[in-house]
Amino acid sequence: MTVNHDHGTHSQTHHGHDHGPGDTCLAPAGLTPARQRILDLLTATQKPLGAYDLIDQLASTNAKRPAPISVYRALDYLVDQGLVHRLASRNAFLACRHGHAASEPVVFLICDTCGAVSEATSAEMRESLDSTSSRLGFRARSRVIELAGECAQCQAAA
Repeated sequence: MTVNHDHGTHSQTHHGHDHGPGDTCLAPAGLTPARQRILDLLTATQKPLGAYDLIDQLASTNAKRPAPISVYRALDYLVDQGLVHRLASRNAFLACRHGHAASEPVVFLICDTCGAVSEATSAEMRESLDSTSSRLGFRARSRVIELAGECAQCQAAA
């Protein structure tokens, strides 16, 4: 299983190329300046943010407060492109830090104590989910699993 922990600062592979801390992908063709700013904020914070948190941060860097609908549309685009993930349990978004295909199943391990989020995937998980879906005649639109608990660092500190 490939795991990426967001606790430290290290180079990360993202969509087939390396990123240092705070770096973002050079944009796909449809990445407008507004979308890029949102992606940059999510990458820089290295933690999940809600849409209104993003609006507040964008407003603090600009004189103009963006409309919620424009932020949600930008987030939808970034999610569709595989640049950002949505954590349903937190109603929050985070930059993808794990170079995987958009169709690849992803597990998010979310620490209830410190809020850290790690992203993981594996061939075994993909095969298991594919087998289960096939057996039940189900076609999955999304293959995201969220696990809540306590990370190793918080367990060690307790």
